[in-house]
Amino acid sequence: MSNNIEKGNKKVINAWAFYDWANSVYPLVITTAIFPIFYESYVDENVLFFGHQWISTALITVLSATYFLLLVLTIPFLTGIADNAGNKKSFMRFFCYLGSSSCILLAFFNNKHLELSLLIYIIAGIGFWSSLVFYNAFLPEIAHEKDHDRLSARGFSMGYVGSVILLLICLTLIFTSPEDSRSLYTRLCFVLTGLWWFGFSHVTFKQLPNGGAIKLNDKSTYKQGFKEIVKVWGEVRKTVRLKRFIFSFFVYSMAVQTVMLVAVYFGTKEINWGEGADAKMGLIISVLLIQLIAIPGAILLSKLSEKKGNLFALKVVLFLWVVLCFCAGYQPVEYLNFILGEKMSPNYIVSEPFDFYCIAGFVGLVMGGVQSLSRSTFSKFIPSNTKDTSSYFSFYDISEKLGIVIGMLAYGFIEQLTGSARNSIVALVVFFAVGLILMFFVPKEEKSNNL
Repeated sequence: MSNNIEKGNKKVINAWAFYDWANSVYPLVITTAIFPIFYESYVDENVLFFGHQWISTALITVLSATYFLLLVLTIPFLTGIADNAGNKKSFMRFFCYLGSSSCILLAFFNNKHLELSLLIYIIAGIGFWSSLVFYNAFLPEIAHEKDHDRLSARGFSMGYVGSVILLLICLTLIFTSPEDSRSLYTRLCFVLTGLWWFGFSHVTFKQLPNGGAIKLNDKSTYKQGFKEIVKVWGEVRKTVRLKRFIFSFFVYSMAVQTVMLVAVYFGTKEINWGEGADAKMGLIISVLLIQLIAIPGAILLSKLSEKKGNLFALKVVLFLWVVLCFCAGYQPVEYLNFILGEKMSPNYIVSEPFDFYCIAGFVGLVMGGVQSLSRSTFSKFIPSNTKDTSSYFSFYDISEKLGIVIGMLAYGFIEQLTGSARNSIVALVVFFAVGLILMFFVPKEEKSNNL
């Protein structure tokens, strides 16, 4: 297929959006729903990792922050090479295969070989997040600017539908199997996740344009890749609207991604689910609720952006995030105890399953919207004549990944210091509030001077 693709080609647009259907099973099954529950039940609370004693959940948090930091350091370099060679698809395909095969290998997770097992977990994450950079970079190339919001929302919606279908299949396998076989069927779910991602991704790869050959044994390839990044960074600095949007996105991403990654752990510790299978099922139901409501959330926000503009819609959704996080962590009695010097029983707004389901529903409504609209807004702000879309989206990706590192470390540090995950959630209010304030400084139209 030619590398020059006509914008608005329906086959290409539909195939591009379908990659969300393919890869969204990873964040739902592996990072959010099934693997965290498997990990907590299979691995001891305290583990040895390279000779050092760790709390198992703290270890996962630190390792996740570490590989996100690694992504920050490597992705700009790889996108520079991809833009120089004109072949985003090859990189996207490589990381897709890397991530999907690692999901399959998670079926062999063994706490006696924890270092190797967690390395596979890390590689799966690297594959997923890296493939997304090159996937997102196709958006401004294949679609007209007026269609970015709608297409981005369609992609996220398809991702939520596909991932929910696979999750329901996995839950049926796990909870209809004999109790002594559930570990085996849980591992089978990791295999299904990898096969789903790998198989459906070829619908996308069949239609996306090919590019020039990438010569990784040629030193000039790396040199040109580095020059590409330097050039794009210089252009970003001159683009006032894009630069200010990245700063705002960076700050609120600290909170958005952290909420998504720690929601299950928060629910496990802070909500009165009961015991045994009921507790696990309650968490799974809340995750499904978030995924299902995220679909209309993404569509509704794209409609709002069409009428009122992207920046207005983002301000609305960030304000809603502030309210939700405040409600999830608000401890009125704790604050009265502190002021009055008395000891009263805790009385949280969100403490029972019904409360958590309500908050999960609203989180789903704003989660799909903020992710979809952030991607499409950034794509609109890229100069229309640019061909270096991978390098531009690498800065988008860096902002998101650095945000995850800072957000997760802040969450863990505050919980460790105060002994309450609720304090960590309230702290996320600050990230959303600052991101909202910064959004007011993003101009609707590009300014002629560099401020």
